[in-house]
Amino acid sequence: MRQRKNYGAIDQFRLVAALFIVAIHTGPLQSFSETGDFLVTYCMGRVGVPFFLMVTGFFVLAPYQKFQGRTSNKAETASLKVRKFLQKTIILYGAAILLYLPVKIYAKQWSDSPWEWLKEIFFDGTFYHLWYLPAVLMGCLLLIGMMHCFSPLTISLITFLLYVVGTAGDSYYQLVSQAPVLKTFYEGIFGISSYTRNGIFFAPIYLWMGVVIANGKLEMVTRKAALGLLISMAGMLGEGFLTFTMEWQKHNSMYLLLIPVMFFLFELLLSMDVTSFALARDLSMCVYIIHPISIILVRGAADAVKMTDLFVKQSLVHYLTVCAVSLVLSFVTAKMMEFMKNRT
Repeated sequence: MRQRKNYGAIDQFRLVAALFIVAIHTGPLQSFSETGDFLVTYCMGRVGVPFFLMVTGFFVLAPYQKFQGRTSNKAETASLKVRKFLQKTIILYGAAILLYLPVKIYAKQWSDSPWEWLKEIFFDGTFYHLWYLPAVLMGCLLLIGMMHCFSPLTISLITFLLYVVGTAGDSYYQLVSQAPVLKTFYEGIFGISSYTRNGIFFAPIYLWMGVVIANGKLEMVTRKAALGLLISMAGMLGEGFLTFTMEWQKHNSMYLLLIPVMFFLFELLLSMDVTSFALARDLSMCVYIIHPISIILVRGAADAVKMTDLFVKQSLVHYLTVCAVSLVLSFVTAKMMEFMKNRT
């Protein structure tokens, strides 16, 4: 793996990425401009989830890929790290399901269909933001399987093709579905998973990018990475604006130019030598899990004090308030987790 003095910028961006995810569920600029909110929140903000996938690929899967097939202490350690990550994520997902089950029942989103429950558990998530957890689990397992069967070049090709298929069913769906055969193909997919941003089409390429960057020899200087990010981001904003204005989108999680955006963003963060903020790891995870509860609390409190116009309808104030509540709750939770770790 690439050796660095520290990964401070990666740690700090975890929190930024988590706040991008909060923005996606609150639309902070909606009160000012629908188009502006789309470009900032649903284009630029889409770096959040791929970033976390690349972090997993970089720190968890890259050592496994590097020492795969070898018999050594390092290989055993890498395998153990992957198992621990999968176990921890399964436990986190189970806890999140239980946490949001009362909310789901209260909102009358409960389904009596076993098929719908299987669909939610394995693809959609049992609450609207929880889809990421089964996606990262499925993506990791799929990628590990590919590591045992294919060369790195073949894996790159497969993950890219899966992503293209997923993008066609996401930002370009209304365009490609004009072909009857493609419409039938995607309707079959949507019968199993409501969206293509899942562990099959979305997660593998970003997990693999994390692996490739970690185990590769390329190290980009800050200036070149920043320039690449600027150019690719401009291109992605153009792609997003095109698919948005042409009404091609079924959803807006997947863009073709999001791939180079994430490459240059990750390289930029790796090129920076900044102070690490270790608490950001647990804090960002807590923000991701907790922020829908914060949305509910803010809406409820605003209604109770008759200030809905300010704290709910004013989108930027709503977003900032939800962020503040999420950070406070997450900080308390992260500190409790840190305390429990130190006791064991």
